[in-house]
Amino acid sequence: MHNKIYRWALILACSVLFFWSCSSGPKPEKAPLQPPPQQAPAEIQKPPAATIETEKPTAQKTIIPAEEKKATDEQAAQQEKNAISDKDDAASLLDEALLTYQEAKLARERGDLDAALKELDKAYGIILRVNLPPDSPLNQDKNNLRLMIAQRIQEISASSRNPINGNHKSIPLVENKYVLREIESFRTRERKEFEAAYLRSGLYREVIVEELKKAGLPEELSWLPVIESWYMVRALSRSRALGLWQFLATTGYRYGLIRDKFIDERMDPYKATQAAVKYLTELHSFFGEWTTALAAYNCGEIRVQNVINTQRINYMDNFWDLFERLPYETSRFVPRFIAAVLIINDPEKYGFNLPAPYAPLRFETVVINHPTKLATISAALGLESSELEYLNPELRYASTPDREYQLRVPVGCADKALQAVNNLPKFMPPEYAIHTVRPGETLSVIARKYGTSVQAIAQLNGLQYPYLIKVGIRLRLPGRG
Repeated sequence: MHNKIYRWALILACSVLFFWSCSSGPKPEKAPLQPPPQQAPAEIQKPPAATIETEKPTAQKTIIPAEEKKATDEQAAQQEKNAISDKDDAASLLDEALLTYQEAKLARERGDLDAALKELDKAYGIILRVNLPPDSPLNQDKNNLRLMIAQRIQEISASSRNPINGNHKSIPLVENKYVLREIESFRTRERKEFEAAYLRSGLYREVIVEELKKAGLPEELSWLPVIESWYMVRALSRSRALGLWQFLATTGYRYGLIRDKFIDERMDPYKATQAAVKYLTELHSFFGEWTTALAAYNCGEIRVQNVINTQRINYMDNFWDLFERLPYETSRFVPRFIAAVLIINDPEKYGFNLPAPYAPLRFETVVINHPTKLATISAALGLESSELEYLNPELRYASTPDREYQLRVPVGCADKALQAVNNLPKFMPPEYAIHTVRPGETLSVIARKYGTSVQAIAQLNGLQYPYLIKVGIRLRLPGRG
């Protein structure tokens, strides 16, 4: 009974730690603990100094008997020995905790949740024995491992509360009324967009399938960008999700996608794919089956978990009992994905004659450290100005950053590009302000406010005459001067 109370208290504490870590960007789970560098011995706590008794202007030292002084010296020596021993044992204790954590993961994969919790309890107990000074480099390893344990405990706790049945490794491709409704939509009003997305998938799907296989995820997930972005690398949603995999800026940051003045890696199909694989792996580990994990990919794991918690436990035994209570876009997301996979797996059955996808993109990579417009590089290489932009979609202003950057160029152009870049003029992207249009504002009002002209704002934002703007849209405004 005592162990049970301890475990649930640990689960509660770790749940708080898990959701806190999600907002600040969790560390990668699979990063191994690094061996500790050679450290100087910890400062040894010395025995108390001889007591001084003060009496008026004079002071006398308390005389410590020889036997007591010998005992104090022996105690100090033992403290020094223990401190050094503790420091030497810290790394081995962390290694032991990591091995125990790995045993818990294996038990989780076997479906033995009790054994997994037992091993996680054991791993956490080992961590509690590791006492380190605040400046020890091992503190980071200790905190990383504690966070990983917290995440696994939260996942097991969630899967215990969510009695959702399903195959752990495959995506159930059911053909119910919700899926059939989306198939009909793809066959009729969205047919053109669907077929165009299937064509574009050939450019990147080969790499996506390779990453999914390495992570042990179903290959069908390679069709998720059809639903997310129509397989367009620069797709932007109303909620400001961007790229092939439609990452929000905060979620992209969690999974290592850089966004700064020069680049936004959410638009890089290869880097964004690696981030998406990490996110999908985490979601599947959290929910234990794919349909619910995919819903969470669309609207967030916390939103889905809150809906699950409002269900009657005996009633909600599969995803289709919960999905209509999700936001409208999310409630259609999973049926649309299943519909797309069914059509692609058997196009004739659903009245499609899908064209052959485009061939995969092929390119070479050169490392440059020179901020230059891609159009200028293209001219030096005798290429179309759009070709380098197509290979490097993450560059926000079609120019390389002012730091080391791996530029993709067509096959056979690497050496020529390296020779040309250093002789090209440098380019720094202009500074822009962002303004959200408020009720009653016109372009002339906004132009006066920012000290610019209506024509400059229209040209920068691609506005057509007459310049009609809507409340809520975001305009880029040129910097003063």
